[in-house]
Amino acid sequence: MATRLQKSVARAVTGTLGLRGERMSKVDTAWLRMDSPANLMMIVGVWVFRPGVDFDALCERLLTRLSKYPRFLQRVVEDAAGATWVRDRDFDIHHHVRRGQLKRRRGQSERAALQARVAELAMRPLDRRHPLWDFELIETYDGGSAMIARIHHCIGDGIALISVMMSLFDGGLPPPERRKRASTGPTDDPLTSLETWLAGNVLKPLTGATVKALNMAGDGAARSLDLLSRPQEGLLETIGQSADLARLGGQVLSDLAELVLMPDDSPTGLKGLASPVKRVAWCEPVPLDHVKAIGKALGCSVNDVLLTCVAGALGAYLQDRGEETAGKEIRAMVPVNLRPLDQAWQLGNRFGLVPLVLPLGLSNPVERLYEVKRRMNGLKGSTQPLLVYGVLSIAGTLAKPVQDLLLALFHRKTTAVMTNVPGPVQKLQLCGATLEQNMFWVPASGDIGVGVSILSYGGGVQFGLITDAGLCPDPQQIIDRFEPEFQKLLTLSLMLPWGLEG
Repeated sequence: MATRLQKSVARAVTGTLGLRGERMSKVDTAWLRMDSPANLMMIVGVWVFRPGVDFDALCERLLTRLSKYPRFLQRVVEDAAGATWVRDRDFDIHHHVRRGQLKRRRGQSERAALQARVAELAMRPLDRRHPLWDFELIETYDGGSAMIARIHHCIGDGIALISVMMSLFDGGLPPPERRKRASTGPTDDPLTSLETWLAGNVLKPLTGATVKALNMAGDGAARSLDLLSRPQEGLLETIGQSADLARLGGQVLSDLAELVLMPDDSPTGLKGLASPVKRVAWCEPVPLDHVKAIGKALGCSVNDVLLTCVAGALGAYLQDRGEETAGKEIRAMVPVNLRPLDQAWQLGNRFGLVPLVLPLGLSNPVERLYEVKRRMNGLKGSTQPLLVYGVLSIAGTLAKPVQDLLLALFHRKTTAVMTNVPGPVQKLQLCGATLEQNMFWVPASGDIGVGVSILSYGGGVQFGLITDAGLCPDPQQIIDRFEPEFQKLLTLSLMLPWGLEG
């Protein structure tokens, strides 16, 4: 069945994609060229199913659903000016979906063996002769199956790929049909126009025109993409708003200065030269209702609560290793979506980054919580995500050595990358099996050695880590400290006086 379907897909692909290919965007090119021996630019995920997933059914599902997204059928051809997406004439679903088997050492748990396999695959390069993604199915795992997914970041960012992954599940919706239209030039594509706008305005000396353009972002960066695709309408909205323009211009100058002049974060054992060996760990889910209850009791958001627990777990780990944490803080780069969510299926990278500084030296969990809240509130309304996106646009036009120097501005001053993604409330089904647990990690670049993932799904919240083996050889020790930090906040919340009527 899969063979007949594959031939049908191949015929459709020939008609849809043609032979000439499509130029890769500047930002996606930057991500393509960011691979290094210490960090590969792959988004890595692991899914646990019960009961098990049938391999042939999985291949058929992936072939049927992913063929709707051309990027999953195209390979990358690089040249001096960048890269091009071209149809893979030799596309075979079995190049991308394979069976795997866990190798368990004596006394090693099944989950530890799966974690070791995820860490191993996180540093195995994808085959550039074919589309840059693959899945490995462990057919027998914990009463069901486990699947490890690897997708190169140049295909899309986390928000876009979550949209794709959701379409794979039973009842998942395919992407909207594309409307054909005649091309009138390179600026027809609003996403290309956005890159040109950012490169030409955001990173050049700030002028009145720049301020007007930035004003199109309004209160949300996602709205800017929509307005930038309709520039006449967007410019009309800026007329007569001189006070707001001046305010936003000052915001841009301030945010740009903060990015350029970011101080180094505190030296800790988590920061140093990265190696080509990784370690992976994750915890059991904590109830999302409990997290919300803490936030409500203490007047904070769910994100504030979770980030407080992360900072506490990292600080406790360093203290137990003999490091003094008083007054120390580390910087984590946090992705910020820059597109309307209903356009996530279009793939590509449309996100910026904002630096969040986590306080490690505050042992009082409530004090730490309100400090995290204060810092998170300080990031609201920041134009830094757009500025970082502009940096990536420029980086994609430069030779790789120059790109590396430009992006080192962030690497040197950062200890971790962190994602915090809300997933579906109800558990999903794939080929008749229930997705019980899922985790994913975005890649770290340069010598960043810690990746933090917080993902809500099916009524629970999971905390996971991927670390450099030389900097943090046992991330499970950090994971094991996350639950106690959470319980501290939960206990304190339960001790608060209840509201009384009358």
